[in-house]
Amino acid sequence: MIQPSPHPRQAPRVGITAVGSSLPETVLTSEQLQQRLAAENDLRLPPGMVTRMTGIMRRRIAADDEYASTLAVRAARQALAAARLTPADVDLLLFASASRDMVEPATAHIVQAELGSRAHALDVTNACNSFLNGIDLARSLILTGRARRALVVTGETPTRSMRRRVGSLAEARAAFAGFTFGDAGAAVVLEEVDTGGIVDVDTETFSEHWTVGGIPGGGSRHPRGDEHTYFQGDGHALRRVFEEVGADILDRVRTRTGFGWDDYAKVLVHQVTLPYLERFVEVTGVPKEKLEVTVTEFGNLASATIGLQLARIAPSLRRGDRVLMVGLGGGISLMTMVWEKS
Repeated sequence: MIQPSPHPRQAPRVGITAVGSSLPETVLTSEQLQQRLAAENDLRLPPGMVTRMTGIMRRRIAADDEYASTLAVRAARQALAAARLTPADVDLLLFASASRDMVEPATAHIVQAELGSRAHALDVTNACNSFLNGIDLARSLILTGRARRALVVTGETPTRSMRRRVGSLAEARAAFAGFTFGDAGAAVVLEEVDTGGIVDVDTETFSEHWTVGGIPGGGSRHPRGDEHTYFQGDGHALRRVFEEVGADILDRVRTRTGFGWDDYAKVLVHQVTLPYLERFVEVTGVPKEKLEVTVTEFGNLASATIGLQLARIAPSLRRGDRVLMVGLGGGISLMTMVWEKS
């Protein structure tokens, strides 16, 4: 008879052990954006319209010589420094972002070349859920033994898909969602931990709504043409879709984990505009004080939104604090992740 081990090994846990972020220095206020739109177009928007409709006061804009990889590298170096690691300590590097430097090669290789590591490197992309998807993929590879320590980075430059010239009111409506964008980078280190870690992940996808918004250029449908490089979408339709799919995913998380709002130190949610965020609070009932509001100062940062929020709250978190991350992405996809600080 085989005797059980007196110290049976628990299932491995993977957690986030360091966080980094980066922001371009250039600030563009919504009033300045409207002034530029007025100067470049015959169409005049009512004064204060962008701020009034979005709640966004300002955002950061990448300089001409700053790319998605630039912001990712800066955030990566910050995360590695926080973990007291060198690039050589990482054996998996995921660039998980809606933005990228180019179609080919993967931007992960550009990031890796700057860092000087030799990790297995690849891109992960799923609109504004890219970064959370990258964290989940890295966690899975560590749990299966395919990687020991992972660096997941994002570099978002969606302001480059902002349409500055609009010839009609209809064109302005289609381009308006792009006026919410801001640029940023974020990074996390993942590895095995003794306690806590990522304790729950859930996803839900409604791909029949993929046409609601996006950037159509650069693929096989529209390989060339500036017209296809701008973000196009119906913000109202996108909001209706998210409201239709409801908060079922949050109910499932609550049922599985038993955690209520009081069990979380913070709730990080992707933020498109302030009215969207207020509607999220109304639908879900999350206490406002649990949120880390970034949209008013930085705009819609695509997949870097939750990464920047995580970097901002990280210094105040204590061992055992739980964070719920809620991702909303074009496509349409929803994602939740519960992380407990080790």
